[in-house]
Amino acid sequence: MIEEIRPRLIDAALTGHRAENENTRHADNFLSEYDLWMHDRYKTVLAEHIPSFVYASEEADPEVIGDETDPDLCILVDPLDTSELAVRGLCGYTHVLVYSRALARPLAAVVGDIFHHIQIYSAARDNNGDDRASITTADGREQILDSPSGATLSDALVTNYLMRPEQRFQPLARQQRFIEALSAPSRDGKARGRIGVDFGSIGLCHVAAGFSDAMVEFAKGFAIWDLSPGHYILHAAGGIVTDLDGASIPLDYNLNSLRDIRSAMARRQKFIAAGNAALANEIRGTLTPS
Repeated sequence: MIEEIRPRLIDAALTGHRAENENTRHADNFLSEYDLWMHDRYKTVLAEHIPSFVYASEEADPEVIGDETDPDLCILVDPLDTSELAVRGLCGYTHVLVYSRALARPLAAVVGDIFHHIQIYSAARDNNGDDRASITTADGREQILDSPSGATLSDALVTNYLMRPEQRFQPLARQQRFIEALSAPSRDGKARGRIGVDFGSIGLCHVAAGFSDAMVEFAKGFAIWDLSPGHYILHAAGGIVTDLDGASIPLDYNLNSLRDIRSAMARRQKFIAAGNAALANEIRGTLTPS
């Protein structure tokens, strides 16, 4: 999928042909013909490998694929995340999560990075019932992810989806206690804390890999297709995802029926994702409810 979409996106960036469409499902989100092409392409390719499943893509209502009327597997897909940036050749991601409704948990998740050398972040349940996470580079090198960050807040790189000026950036700027704690001197007296921008599930994958230390979302919340693949990958790597009250967010997404799936696709979740529980608690203690 990455190899098929990348040249199209690079061509869009170089020609300025961004192919924006009216987004009737999410009026405030950018939607391109590339999102819609990926939505249809995923449906076709997944059906070649999985006989029957519920296809729950960001770009359409959930539908049953295959002969079974009530298949166990629900496949959540965000065909092209950050598509507004992808058509500019800056960054772009693609998410897939396979969820067992019988087990009430994910079985596998893959987050693809379209433009960078580390291309695949993945997690899956092995034959012993253990969840394992890994990354794969463009040249085929694989690395297990099992040691996310142990940083404290004053040493941390904390990311946030702060791109939207009014919806996201202003609420972040108002979190003065959090900003002061992140700016506090570390043990050696240097101000090492940093705030960075990140996006959707890839932000949680970066925490899983130890590239960043935490990600926070306290403004609008993430939709299930933006949060759940990265949530499962970070869980499998040994990190933590909590709500803003400190309760662990479960892997059971309550996808028991098509009605439940539609309801889950309409909800948004605020969260703290961190490499360790102590850092998540530190962040939570500094946040002012919005």
